[in-house]
Amino acid sequence: MVHFASTSTSAAAAPEIDGAAAFTKQENLFAALRKLDSLLVAFSGGADSAYLAWAAQQTLQERALAITALSASFSRHDREQAERFISATGLRHEFIETNEFANPLYLANNADRCYHCKDELFDQMDSFARTRQFRAVAYAINADDTSDFRPGHRAAHEHHVLAPLLDAALHKSEIRFLSQRAGLLTWDRPASACLSSRVPYGTAVTPELLDKIDRAEAVLRDLDFRQFRVRAHGELARIELAQDELARGLDPETARQIAAGVKAAGFSFVTIDLEGYRQGSLNALLKLK
Repeated sequence: MVHFASTSTSAAAAPEIDGAAAFTKQENLFAALRKLDSLLVAFSGGADSAYLAWAAQQTLQERALAITALSASFSRHDREQAERFISATGLRHEFIETNEFANPLYLANNADRCYHCKDELFDQMDSFARTRQFRAVAYAINADDTSDFRPGHRAAHEHHVLAPLLDAALHKSEIRFLSQRAGLLTWDRPASACLSSRVPYGTAVTPELLDKIDRAEAVLRDLDFRQFRVRAHGELARIELAQDELARGLDPETARQIAAGVKAAGFSFVTIDLEGYRQGSLNALLKLK
């Protein structure tokens, strides 16, 4: 067993990784990718999509292309991180624009919002693939992602999008381990998600609201917090910080700086959630209905 020592300040405990098993899964992934004629990879800049984009280019070379969708739900920071990875790896890549904000069903922000987002993404990637003669599209769902509420997976199924990481039974911890061994900058990047995920279901998402959230999260990043979310509840910003960063956030002087910065971003009230950061915490509201 290999002890995977993450530098992430939000890691509660470093997992034990069976390195040999992880590399076997990687070889299976590479073998499956080599069988493809050509491939477009949905690339957000996170650890999973970066690893998949890298693996596709390692195996298919010029027959692989990473695609990043730009819209109001994609944060400035995420774009910067994506561009940094592209520059560092020489990844073959293009940006496209998606228009989910033209869809009233997306704007309504019901529990199926992610479905409409991914449906638009895969519509655009399908069109791109036809125009540029790519034979397949893939996204970076992994073996851990099937346990959470993710309606976007239904859109992927309907569009016949490939899931190479899931097919290879790769877990998040293994992807981070293999990414570190490959020298990828993203190996310990904190989990990320689109800005719309910060808005409670039933509250309309707008570019203006997401820009306010984006600016508020930049405040936390400038204060050297690593894993966090700013959840928007009307005029209230509810801040989730990783458990190992929560005490620093509650320090009176740091809390004052957070409040001042988040209010300057456009919120009237600021609170720090005592339960800390939880991925998909707003999904708890679905269980109450």
